[in-house]
Amino acid sequence: MKFNKVLENIKTYEAGKPIELVVREFGIDAKDVVKLASNENPIGTSPAVEKAIINNASKAHLYPDDSMFELKAALASKYAVNEDNIIIGAGSDQVLEFISRAVLDENTSVLMSAVTFAMYEIYAKQMGAKIYRTASYAHKYDEFMEAYHMHKPKIIYLCTPNNPTGDATSKEEVLKIIHEVDKETLIVVDGAYMEYAAAKDSKYAMEPNDILDFPNVIYLGTFSKAYGLGGMRVGYGIADSEMIEQLYKMRPPFNISTLSLAAAIEACQDETFVKESIVLHQEQIQRYEAFANENGFTYIESYTNFITYLFSDDMDSTKIADALLKRGVIIRNLASYGMNAMRITVGTAKQNDIFFKHFLEALA
Repeated sequence: MKFNKVLENIKTYEAGKPIELVVREFGIDAKDVVKLASNENPIGTSPAVEKAIINNASKAHLYPDDSMFELKAALASKYAVNEDNIIIGAGSDQVLEFISRAVLDENTSVLMSAVTFAMYEIYAKQMGAKIYRTASYAHKYDEFMEAYHMHKPKIIYLCTPNNPTGDATSKEEVLKIIHEVDKETLIVVDGAYMEYAAAKDSKYAMEPNDILDFPNVIYLGTFSKAYGLGGMRVGYGIADSEMIEQLYKMRPPFNISTLSLAAAIEACQDETFVKESIVLHQEQIQRYEAFANENGFTYIESYTNFITYLFSDDMDSTKIADALLKRGVIIRNLASYGMNAMRITVGTAKQNDIFFKHFLEALA
């Protein structure tokens, strides 16, 4: 059977290894496996959200409210936008898919930083578009502007804070890029980790209202990280109502489940849980910074719920990651991104204790 030619140059996205796979491969008891690979919230989800899921379990046989009125109303109130500025996706990456399908084809191109979220490239390649990257993983204004003027991309992706590196771009720099770009180029401001950046330093905090005056810019957010709903798959895009109207033509009906919708509505209203999660993170990430300093390797300053360790040539991130895996510790090896580095989700105090212990063993 023949398949679309564009698939020949697309690599399958590799998600973080699940606990179940490590149990099967290495015979480790599930309770002894620590997963620090997928940037999930280590303390789980809000008790109020758990209650909402249980209370709505009897409705699992029913399709959800496809208007998603309550969730959009909650987001509209949270961000002081209108409901017609919002589109809901099965994770914010589904909104990325809508965007790619809406504007890209084989005669277009996209621009992103050297190391960033893999799905930008995958969705673009599915549409036959060309990929251009800047020289740095950081979103540097000069590099983006040079590449923009040279290639005239149809989409520019600004991932801030950036995944998988953890650095962030200031609101001032993002707006500087937006002002420079013509209105026929769509700019995606991916704020999947924005809650962490905003808590750390307000100069990196962006809100959807910062971009609503620009008809060619969309802000993406998610419930998968700070809100602890990675398993429920709910994200959103916020943009000018005309853009949202066009993206809705890409959206399938009932694209998130009844339980996901109930969970996200409750999560959106439980800001206390989010604040508690971020406080825990801020305490624990300092331990990772101190650990790196004590053991003589560098890290990228993080504005997310993970930290990226960079290794010198005499260390091999793949060997270290494999050694950790055999000890039941799952992290994200960044060798596939061309980096001798690894990304570690900052866990609970106990999980982090286990990581530090096994990491030193792996190095030895």
